[in-house]
Amino acid sequence: MKFSTKEDIEAPIDAVFDMLCDFEMFERAAMRRGAEVQRTDTRTQPGVGMGWRAAFALRGKQREVDIELVTFERPSEMIYECRSQGLMTFMTLELVALSRNRTRVLVALDIKPLNLSARLLVQSLKLAKTSLTKKYKMRVAEFAKTLEERHARVA
Repeated sequence: MKFSTKEDIEAPIDAVFDMLCDFEMFERAAMRRGAEVQRTDTRTQPGVGMGWRAAFALRGKQREVDIELVTFERPSEMIYECRSQGLMTFMTLELVALSRNRTRVLVALDIKPLNLSARLLVQSLKLAKTSLTKKYKMRVAEFAKTLEERHARVA
């Protein structure tokens, strides 16, 4: 099952990519929402092989996700592989410079079931795909606006 959307940000491509590489900010944001996040690698610079283990409560159950950065091409692309109980998800972030101060960010999510119970979950998600896609696009748009505001404060 795939979700994808694109947003334009009033910021140079390098600045947007650098903000997307602020992994500590994402870790803190997840912790503020109640997740436990641990780094699983020892890298000091952003790059392929970075990893995290996140644990959080979702619909009354404790869930765990292992996340690994599998593609890192500055300043155009990052791909994350996320594994959880029965699901494998790939999140792709692609950046395209539209002009010196404008960047298009394409965000794609590809969810693949690995077992029968996950297949049933994905099937139920497909029934609600229209509303989920709407929520997904709204959240990505909010995130893009946050990045734009963050860049405006720094610039």
